[in-house]
Amino acid sequence: MSQENKNDRSYLAIIALSVVLLVMSLTIYAISQTGSNTADTITMSGYAEEKVVPDTASLSIGVVVQANTAKDASDQNAALMGAVVAELKALGLEDREIQTSYVSVYPVYNYDREQTITGYSASNSVQVTTTKIGNLSQIIDRSTAAGANQIGSISFSVSDDRKEQLREDLMNEAVTDASSKANGLASSLGLKVTGVQTASIYENGNSKVYYAVPEAAMDAGAGSVSTPIEPGESTVSMSVQVTYYIG
Repeated sequence: MSQENKNDRSYLAIIALSVVLLVMSLTIYAISQTGSNTADTITMSGYAEEKVVPDTASLSIGVVVQANTAKDASDQNAALMGAVVAELKALGLEDREIQTSYVSVYPVYNYDREQTITGYSASNSVQVTTTKIGNLSQIIDRSTAAGANQIGSISFSVSDDRKEQLREDLMNEAVTDASSKANGLASSLGLKVTGVQTASIYENGNSKVYYAVPEAAMDAGAGSVSTPIEPGESTVSMSVQVTYYIG
């Protein structure tokens, strides 16, 4: 092998080694930078809530009737439920506030000795959702007077419009809470918060408060003592998670 060929091979080997060293250096630098970025951030959560009086109520009102035939049960149920719905509308409830939620007609069995059909049961229920909370006592009392014999639990909640009014204030309070925690931690480490990397906001659904309607209300008629209803309070809350740069 000539001296010139040996020199060429040595030159190529030096170039290849240089490329390897360069790639290794860039890799080490990238890893060190990634580790540095991770170490230079902290993540904090913030929370804010407000107690509010609910402005929306929902309850189930139904009629259950038993008769010898399916037709009789269905007809009687329809007549009574029609009277109940008429009372609800007379109280000012609109069609959009009254929604049929359950309808059924099924046989009633007697299992003494052998299974026999002794009659038929017809059920019909409507879900009432309204902001007329002041009318709840009348809604229950006049419904039962008209023939309703099933009143479901009442749930109170905060409407979307009301939550929208609270959203900005709650978000600002939650962000302030997270920022205060981040600044406190950074200060204890001898560092300062220098910026925000990412932020996530979580709006928590308001907690509903449930009230069971007393059985006495089922027998309430026109002119009877009004069924007491108290909406209590619901909680509207918001939480944030913020990642801060520190240095």
